[in-house]
Formats: sequence, structure tokens, C-alpha cells
Amino acid sequence: MARITIFPLAGVVLYPGLQLPLHIFEPRYRAMISDALARDRRIGMIQPQRPAEGAPLFSVGCVGRISDVEALEDGRFNVVLEGESRFRLIRELEVTTPFRQIEAELLPEPDQVLAPIQRASFEREARRFAEAHGYVVDWDQVGRLDDLSLINGVSQIAPFDAAAKQGLLEADGLVARCELLVQLMQFFGRAADGDEDGATLQ
Repeated sequence: MARITIFPLAGVVLYPGLQLPLHIFEPRYRAMISDALARDRRIGMIQPQRPAEGAPLFSVGCVGRISDVEALEDGRFNVVLEGESRFRLIRELEVTTPFRQIEAELLPEPDQVLAPIQRASFEREARRFAEAHGYVVDWDQVGRLDDLSLINGVSQIAPFDAAAKQGLLEADGLVARCELLVQLMQFFGRAADGDEDGATLQ
């Protein structure tokens, strides 16, 4: 078990091995960054179930280590988190700090790679999705990414709703995450093409 200081932020996910830039301006989260820097430089990113103060949390998040920090003169911070491990929420702790803390179980990451046909299928669907949404993508650069960087990277930046992003984070392993990502690209791709039934994921 691990005690983790958390930053609940809807619509934002972090994955092991990836980076997430954050601008910290609220006083309680400035205190959170100062505390993390004085200890182990680690905070957990996790989504609240609804955008309300003290809202219940989803069950899975990701611990990140502050790999870069810029302290601004007015007390704000620009930081870069480097994802280290997903975690499963056990319970929220009663604390006197202005930021929330939890007890959590760190989750192992299965060492998986995609079969060539899975990789090809994913890249094909990604091209369709990008074209449907008008995104410009350097496909040569995409082709040079390893499977983990590709699937987790797209999962982190994809313009899906909070529920979809949470589903991707909770997927157990790279293959399962890839399969779900393909389904979501198909789903939201239909919405981009004008299919009203595909407008919202519940």
C-alpha cells in the first residue's frame, strides 16, 4: 500500500512512461507541489467522478514524479509530471492538509507488445479518426514509436470525454487498451461524421 497526495482533475489522465505538463495556480495545489518537492516529488493524478468540490474519485489513477519545475515569482508553478505507476484507490484519508490524500495499491504494468496485425489495425483506424477530425499527423514519426508510447500517448491526448479516458486508464494491459482505443475512435469518428447516435459516450 502507498500513501499518495492526489491532484483530482477531470478529463486529464497520466500514463506510466509519459509526461504531463501542468500549470499550478490554486493555493491548495501550490501547497501540494511545495510539499511534494520537500518529500519524494510524487503526486497522483486521478479524475473526480463529477466536477464538484470533494467529489468522489474514480478507482484508478497514475502516480507521477515531478521531473521539471519552474517556480514563478507570484507563487505559481509550472511542472512536468513523469508517469510512474497506475494505482487503485483503497480509501481516502482524513487529513489536515489543504490537498487530498489517499491510500492506494500500486498496479503492475504487464510487459506487452502488439501483434503486427493489431498495430496495423490501430494505425489504420487512427488515420481515419485523424482525417475525420481534421488533425494533421506526422505518420512517419508515429511509425517509429514503440507500441507502449503509441497506445498510451494517443490515450492520453485523445479528445474523448472523461468516462472514455477513465476506461482507457483502467484497461488492464496494452492489448486491452489498444482494443478499447480502436472502439472509441470508431465511436467518436461516427460522431464527427454526423452520426447523432455517436455524440455522447455514456
